[in-house]
Amino acid sequence: MNKAKTLFDNIWDAHIAVARPGGVALLHIDRHLTHEMTSARAFDGLRASKRRVRNPELTVCVQDHILATQSGRRDDSYDKGTPFIRALRNNAREFGIRLFDIDDREQGIVHVMAPELGIALPGMTVVCGDSHTCTIGGLGAVAFGIGTSEVEHVFSTQVLVLQKPKRMRVVFLGTLRPGVTPKDLSLYLIGRIGTAGGVGYATEYAGTAINAMGMEGRLTLCNMSIELGSRIGMVAPDDTTYAYLVGSRYAPQGEMWDRALAHWRTLPSDPAAVFDKEVKIDAKEIAPQITWGNSPQDVVAVTDVIPDPSHADTPERRQSWERAIRYMGLTPGQPIEGLKVDKVFIGSCTNSRLSDLRAAAALVKGGKVAKGVLALVVPGSSTVKRAAETEGLNRVFLDAGFQWHEAGCSMCAGMNADKVEPGQRCVATTNRNFEGRQGPGSRTHLASPVMAAAAAITGKITDVRKMMN
Repeated sequence: MNKAKTLFDNIWDAHIAVARPGGVALLHIDRHLTHEMTSARAFDGLRASKRRVRNPELTVCVQDHILATQSGRRDDSYDKGTPFIRALRNNAREFGIRLFDIDDREQGIVHVMAPELGIALPGMTVVCGDSHTCTIGGLGAVAFGIGTSEVEHVFSTQVLVLQKPKRMRVVFLGTLRPGVTPKDLSLYLIGRIGTAGGVGYATEYAGTAINAMGMEGRLTLCNMSIELGSRIGMVAPDDTTYAYLVGSRYAPQGEMWDRALAHWRTLPSDPAAVFDKEVKIDAKEIAPQITWGNSPQDVVAVTDVIPDPSHADTPERRQSWERAIRYMGLTPGQPIEGLKVDKVFIGSCTNSRLSDLRAAAALVKGGKVAKGVLALVVPGSSTVKRAAETEGLNRVFLDAGFQWHEAGCSMCAGMNADKVEPGQRCVATTNRNFEGRQGPGSRTHLASPVMAAAAAITGKITDVRKMMN
C-alpha cells in the first residue's frame, strides 16, 4: 500500500481530533475568520444558548463586504450596511474577538488581509463563512468556506465534522506567455474541465508555471478553486511562500519562526503520492482569457468568438448558452474583442493585491479612461492601499480618470453602492459572472487586471497584448 502523502493529507491527518469510519473526521480548526455578512446569526445562536466563543484568540472579525468604499466612509455611508457593521462591532466586543473595523489600518477583504498579515499560515486549517476562503490555500493551508450553522459550531467547539475529500492535482507545465496571468490560468482551467470538474476534490496546483509564480498569483489561482467546484485549492509552500510571510505582523518571530519553517518544509506532497485525479496543461497554450456568459466556464480566449449553441454537446448546455447569449446581449459567432464596455472594476479578493495594481497601472500609465466608461480601483486591504500610494500607483490611476477607493469587496457582489446598472457591460477582475451578480441586469465579463485596464483605456474588450506591444 502506498503510504506517500499529498500536501492535503499531511495537513488533514495532523488536525484529526477524532477519526470516524468512511473518512469522516472531527477536525481541529486553527483559524476562524468572520465578516459582517455571515456571522450575525451565528453570534445570535451563541447568545440564545448562553455559550461563549471557545477560542477567541483563534478567531478574527473583519468588516469588508457591505461597507462603503468611498473616501471618508462611515458606518452610515451605505445605509443598508449600517446594521451589519454595528452588529459585528458589538458582537466582537461582547465575545472578546479581535476586530479589524472600517477605520483600522489593517482592515481589508478577509481573504487578502489574513495572508498578508500572517494571520493564516502554511499547514493551518482555516475556515470562514465565505466560499472564497479557498484563496488562503495559496499559502499551503487547508482553507475552505463554511455555512452559518458551521460558523456557530466553530465558535462553540473549534472543530468541525467533515468528510475527507478526494485529491486532485492540476499541473501547469512550461511558462506563461506575455500578457497571460494567473487569472487566465484559472479561467482556462475552468473552461476546460467545467465548474463541476473539481467537485468532491481538494485541488493542488503544481508544475513549473506554479513554481515560478509569485505568492499573490498563487492566491489568485486558489481563489477560483470554488468556481472549479473545489472547496479547497492549495499550492505547496516553498521559499516564495516564506519570503512573503517573513516579518509579517502576526507570523512567528525569532526561534518560533525557525521552528515553524522546519515544519512547513515537511508539508509538500511526497513525489510518490498518488492523486485521485490529475490534469496537465501546457501553459504556453493559454492566451488572455475573458468570459462571455453567466458562468465562469463560459470563457474564451480574447481572440475567439461567441460560441454557437447549435454546436453544444448536450441539450442542457445548448439551453444554457442560449440563455446566456440573450442575457448578455450577444450573437453567436460574434468576436468578443471589440465589445463596448460601460464599466471596469479592478478589485475583489481575486485580483486586488499590490502586484495586480502594479500590473494594471503599468498598462494605464500615460493613458486616459475612454469617454463614457466609469472605471474604479478598489485595493484589497488598507495595507495594499498605503503601499500603492507610496509607490504613486494611485496617481497613475487618478490621472487616467479612474476612481480610487478604500479597501473592501465593493462591486464584486454588488452588496454596496458600487454596482453595474441594468444592461451595462462591465469588465471585472472578480470571480463570478452570474446573472445580476454586480447588480440587477448587470453584464459581467471576468478578466485579469491587465485585460480590465486595457478595456478601460480603449472603451472595449481588447487583447492586452496589442497594447503591450
